[in-house]
This record gives sequence, structure tokens and C-alpha cells, in this order.
Amino acid sequence: MSEPDFLLFANDAELLALSGGALILLAMAAMRMDRRRSRRRDIDRVGWVPWTGLFVTLAVLGGGMLALALPVVIAG
Repeated sequence: MSEPDFLLFANDAELLALSGGALILLAMAAMRMDRRRSRRRDIDRVGWVPWTGLFVTLAVLGGGMLALALPVVIAG
């Protein structure tokens, strides 16, 4: 299996932006799961995944990566 051309010839800023976007997508999934857990009917069922902390961590990391890569990607 070979690497796609857009990844093979991407510079560091583009790879950082793609990674940041992936982390933002994962943060949105964690936010969705946290919302789902907070709205459940049986409040006594305890979950073991810290969705809120996971969401905040992923959102900060993804946002930071996008903020660092955005000026270079926009400039071309």
C-alpha cells in the first residue's frame, strides 16, 4: 500500500494542519459522547471514560496545531 501523493509531497505545515483537523474531529466525537452520557435516562449508570477531559485535551491540541499551521497553509 503506497502513500497518496498529497501526503507524500506535503510540507510540514500541511501535515500539521491535517493532524490538527483530525484531532478536532476526534474532539467533536468526544463532545458528542459526553452529551450522550449527560442525557441518558438511567442516571445511576456510571461511565468510565472522562469524555469532558478528553474533549478539552483534543480541542486544545487540535486548535493549537491548526493555529500554528494556518498562516503557512494560507500563504501557500
